[in-house]
Amino acid sequence: MAAFFTVGRRGGRWCFITPDAQPFWSIGMNHIDSATLRHTENVRVWREKYGNSQQRWLQETVAPDLKDWGFNTIGWTQEVVVRGKTIHRHSRNFTFEEYQWLNMPYCHLLPFTETHQWEMETRHPDVFSRDFEDWCDFVARQDCGRMADDPKLIGYFYVDCPTWVHALPHSPKGPWFDPEKLKTDAGRCELSRMARRYYQVTRDAIRRYDPNHLILGDRYEGKAALPDEILLAAVPYVDVLSFQYFSTPDKVCPDLQR
Repeated sequence: MAAFFTVGRRGGRWCFITPDAQPFWSIGMNHIDSATLRHTENVRVWREKYGNSQQRWLQETVAPDLKDWGFNTIGWTQEVVVRGKTIHRHSRNFTFEEYQWLNMPYCHLLPFTETHQWEMETRHPDVFSRDFEDWCDFVARQDCGRMADDPKLIGYFYVDCPTWVHALPHSPKGPWFDPEKLKTDAGRCELSRMARRYYQVTRDAIRRYDPNHLILGDRYEGKAALPDEILLAAVPYVDVLSFQYFSTPDKVCPDLQR
């Protein structure tokens, strides 16, 4: 019996396996943030019902509601708080203590890079630099160092919808890698080298502080361009390939059946 979540085959299909060796279909809720209860028009509820306590809100309302609604996992907790043409910001990530208060399986996002498709304010990182190594080490030390022994943690995500070779139309930042280069063998080799370095550095940083939990990698945008070079580079360094779709079930399900 494993002490942590793993992946394995059951009935010919891959699935998560719980620490007590049971197959697990993770149904998670994203964007859980208490600041929605601190607007001027509703802050009274936050103060009077929860006594200005994040712990009470999570334990008395969030966890019971999620379980009643059929959810069994805490997904990505950060909420979109500003969605504009020049700024797209999320709230902070959950702390180790907040996950403990919820007492449910959870996934945690590690902010190794700011390359998600809505981000427009920072430079793309140089994955071959010592600065990138140092930053990844800090991120892993800060979070993985505390979560390494938690059996409730399923695993770690990286970037939400990374812009490897695509970008949203209004974004001035552009893709991380010029898609025009993919028209040549040299360009494809360059992308492979860059992606391997990215996934190796991030994996090594996590494993330095947490040898136990699954690496779920980037949360790829299922409808965006994603070269094979990215996936082939990721496979040796992640345990799960993660995709998300922004669409309705009637459009998503046919893709999942392919």
